[in-house]
Amino acid sequence: MTVYDRTLARREPAARAAAQFATLRTLLGQALDTAPGWQAHLGALDPATVTSREALARLPVLRKSDLPRLQDERPPFGGLALKAPGALARLFVSPGPILDPEGFGADWWGAARALDALGLEPGDVLHNSFSYHLTPAGAMFESGAHALGCAVIPAGTAGSEAQVDALARYGARAYVGTPDFLKVLLDKATELGRDVSSLRLALVSGAALPASLKRELEGRGLRLAQAYGTADLGIIAFETGAADDGMAVSEEAIVEIVAPGTGDPVPDGEIGELVVTRLNADYPLFRFATGDLSAIHTGTPAGDDTAPRIRGWMGRADQTTKVRGMFVRPEQVATVGKRHPEVGHLRLVVTREGERDVMTLHAEGRDEAVAAALAETLASVTKLRGTARVVAPGSLPRDGKVIADERRYD
Repeated sequence: MTVYDRTLARREPAARAAAQFATLRTLLGQALDTAPGWQAHLGALDPATVTSREALARLPVLRKSDLPRLQDERPPFGGLALKAPGALARLFVSPGPILDPEGFGADWWGAARALDALGLEPGDVLHNSFSYHLTPAGAMFESGAHALGCAVIPAGTAGSEAQVDALARYGARAYVGTPDFLKVLLDKATELGRDVSSLRLALVSGAALPASLKRELEGRGLRLAQAYGTADLGIIAFETGAADDGMAVSEEAIVEIVAPGTGDPVPDGEIGELVVTRLNADYPLFRFATGDLSAIHTGTPAGDDTAPRIRGWMGRADQTTKVRGMFVRPEQVATVGKRHPEVGHLRLVVTREGERDVMTLHAEGRDEAVAAALAETLASVTKLRGTARVVAPGSLPRDGKVIADERRYD
């Protein structure tokens, strides 16, 4: 038996939203009562007013890149956790360094539904090649497998020969880990003449899955699916069927796609930064900006799963670049836009001309006369001179890029 209610994935979207926002208001109230980090970040917020996505979008974003500083100021978790370290199950240190907690309870990270969607069944053996040392990925998927009644081989980062031996001896039916290491294991098994034909399922994450590698792995008889998660948020989304169905969002998460450098949601289907609100009673995160690009999947997936869907990981949203020795950030481009509401979509293009960096701000609008004022504001905000061009509305790409670095040095 699974530890989660499968009917949650099939409920009406309005019922899901009502339940999620009721939980969100409760967690906001607890955070503002007990968590000094949230008190400082959210200010004088009345949780009762957060009743919709529009209201949620008015809350400030919390950037992943700010966690190391916040955790130094208020150790260990930046004043954002609702429980003390001694009341938690595991305490991790992820690259950054960022301290990440895990609380008690079955499937705390939300991995069970992703594994269930893959086809994992009670009594299966899962070979887990994610790290078990200080970072949470290994424990994340192990807890999900245990919640489904499955055994786990905690392979972690052991050598490929030892992992092949364990996989073959235990007859593992499923694999979880990076896609490239799965190929390493299969190639090593062939080299050693070991029978790993029991392996039929693979949930991969943590690295890109090129189409060529996907075809090769599926050609070896594997059913393959991808999951997207982070050490801070757990499993956010995962494939449940065909790749063009997108990734189903966890029932414990509210996702938004915003223009990079801002907290402003973009239209469904447009690429932007993935912002996640995690509804977790130990370590809630409100409007957590992941720094990753994604988009809302606007197609209609097969089956009766009504969960919102995203298109998965589509790159990094942090497009900070150095121009003439100074950093230029997406937030600065957003500031220019706020000072000029008469223009729409913005894109700062950085090129190299005559051994010199050149900035050109492209702005969608109808009045070309505003270009000079845009250039002045750009210089005021970035402390760097550049030019501005007004282009036709709808003509700039909707690919999530606020700053396009097109410099060539060859």
